[in-house]
Amino acid sequence: MAGIYFQKRELVVPGQLLAEGRYRPSIGTYSRGERIYSSLVGLAELRGNTVKVVPLEGVYIPREGDLVIGTIQMVSGNNWKVDIGGPYQASLHANNALRRPYDDDISRYMTIGDVIAAEVIAFDRNTGPFLTMKGRGLKKLIDGMILEVSPAKVPRIIGRRGSMISMIKNRLRIQTVVGQNGRIWIRAPDTPTLRLAIKAFKMIEDQAHTSKLTDRVSAMLDEELAKIGGEEAPVEQPETEQIESVEDNTEEKEDVRKDES
Repeated sequence: MAGIYFQKRELVVPGQLLAEGRYRPSIGTYSRGERIYSSLVGLAELRGNTVKVVPLEGVYIPREGDLVIGTIQMVSGNNWKVDIGGPYQASLHANNALRRPYDDDISRYMTIGDVIAAEVIAFDRNTGPFLTMKGRGLKKLIDGMILEVSPAKVPRIIGRRGSMISMIKNRLRIQTVVGQNGRIWIRAPDTPTLRLAIKAFKMIEDQAHTSKLTDRVSAMLDEELAKIGGEEAPVEQPETEQIESVEDNTEEKEDVRKDES
């Protein structure tokens, strides 16, 4: 049944059905058949017959060395075009993602809608950013969801030497990768744990300017975990060691940035 399933500038979440039928997907959305879904947390809008979701805040400007979470938007020859947020579309050449020899049809390896962890290897405002997936923990991310936060708040979400993100991971037993483009990939064992992870990350974003935030987030998790069963979420084994190493890589980059400042 065709129609629009949101109010003007309604706050929507990833996976929420926005429209069905004759409408076209745009920024912050993806399609499955004739249905359009939100791919991030933001405000839904309809322009003509185009549906988009505007992130709540923040604009990401790429920098060399940034770890980013991206979504494949197009396959063009030996390149993938990747949405990494902000005003620039990134390019990922097959040579920077695959081992030779590889098939001429690179959509066999990654295609539209796939989510990746990649690194910015070059950027200028005329050509846009170029990415690589050749590095520790850089890979296609399976399942999970993407939460959008302000890129400016990413260092606070990671914490000093990774203290904040490690605390959340250990308490909730989730897998997560934090991109410096303000995207957080989360894979949780169940829906209540996923919602709690989102609540923790949004709390950090909202209160990033305050002190003793790690203690308050920890207390909130204690309280909420008690409500959803009195026990912490069941342990799920990490999908691969590579995903863990992406986080380590992110923290190392944050440490480097602080040392340079």
